[in-house]
Parts: sequence; C-alpha cells; structure tokens
Amino acid sequence: MPGNQLQRMVFAFLTVLITVHAYVFFSLYVVNGNTLMELNQTTSVIAALDKQGGIYMFGTYLPIWACVLIEFCFAFALENVVGSPASFRLARRIFHPAKDHPMLFETAIICATVGIMCPAMSLIAAFLYYPYYMDFNIFTLLANWLKLMCFNFPFAFFTQLFFIQPAVRVIFKTLFQKELKNRMAEKTPAKPQNEQEAILEIFRQMDELQEEIAHEHRRRKALEQDVQKISLQ
Repeated sequence: MPGNQLQRMVFAFLTVLITVHAYVFFSLYVVNGNTLMELNQTTSVIAALDKQGGIYMFGTYLPIWACVLIEFCFAFALENVVGSPASFRLARRIFHPAKDHPMLFETAIICATVGIMCPAMSLIAAFLYYPYYMDFNIFTLLANWLKLMCFNFPFAFFTQLFFIQPAVRVIFKTLFQKELKNRMAEKTPAKPQNEQEAILEIFRQMDELQEEIAHEHRRRKALEQDVQKISLQ
C-alpha cells in the first residue's frame, strides 16, 4: 500500500490510467458497439467512429484520445480528492489495517472505492455524453445516470477486484520495491536479546492488545449506532 503522498499519487495514476481505458473499451465495444455499427453501416467500431467523426461528447464529436484524456482528468481528480480518502476511512470502520489480514483490508478498500467512484463517474459521464442536440431534461439525465450505473457497476466491481487492482499492485510494488522493503524492515521488530528486552516485548504486545480491544469497542459502538439509525427510519 502507498506510504506517502507521492506513492498515493502514483497509485491513483496507475489505477485511473488502466480503468479509464477499460471503461472506454467497455462502453464503445461492449455496450454501444452494435448500435454504432448499425447507425453508420460499418463492420467495425473503429470504422463507425471514423465515419461519424469521433465520439459524441458534450454536444460535439471528439477523437478517442480526447475523450480518454477528459475522462482521465475527471477520474484522477475525483480519486485523489474523494475516492481514495473516503474509501480508506470507510474500510477502517470495519477493519483495522494493522490487525486484520491485509487481503481483507485491501478488498474492503476496493469495494468502498467502487461504491463511491462508480456513481460519481457515471454522473459525470451522464453530463458528458448527454444528447445535447435534444432539449435538456433533468429526468432524461437522471435516467441516463441510472442506466450507466446499471451497466458500469458490475463491470467496475469485478474488474477492479480481480484484474485492475491486482495489476496495479504488481506494477506499484515493482516501481517502489526498495521503499517497500525498507518500510517492511522498519516494521519488523527485532528479537529480544536478553530478559529485559523480553519483558519490554511482552509489555509492547499487551499495549497492542489493549489498542485492539479499544478498536473493537469503537467498531461495535459504530455498528450499534448504525443499527439504531436504521431502526429509527
């Protein structure tokens, strides 16, 4: 996991870079591929886009690279400002990053990120790809937003969980291999060399146990508050 602001920016950059390209491919080929080929009477999506002059976005036709760049800027800013910090805080409400298994904590972060980013980016896409040649209607916008979420959420969940995030973590560990090894070495406690150090290690473990118990109490209290809110509704 990233340990400083630079690593967080690089991690977000890799995630958004792969995700945006995957979404553009999914939208053009899987969701709208047949429609584009039928409307333009072509046998391939690329030929259909060339014939119509690009991808319809915000009332005009833009080349694919421009659409990818625009979506990348929106997604990268949203991931750094909202997605990454909020998903980490949501995951910490259930799991403790230092106590629970890293796979559980990382999976919770991925699920929280998808739950935040998918509706947000679908709303942005609903504005970007709205048919502005027709009169603007808020209900049409909301319907398009709901449609995009229904298409994007399953794709986002499974690709992020089983493909994109594992690939990003492999690339990230390769780029920051030395820094990650140094961090792990700092976290690994040294073995006690005498009786006094052994006693100090026991007290340290007791402090960690007390902190874990306090975390469990906080988590139980948060769950009880959520249950009370649901019961009041």
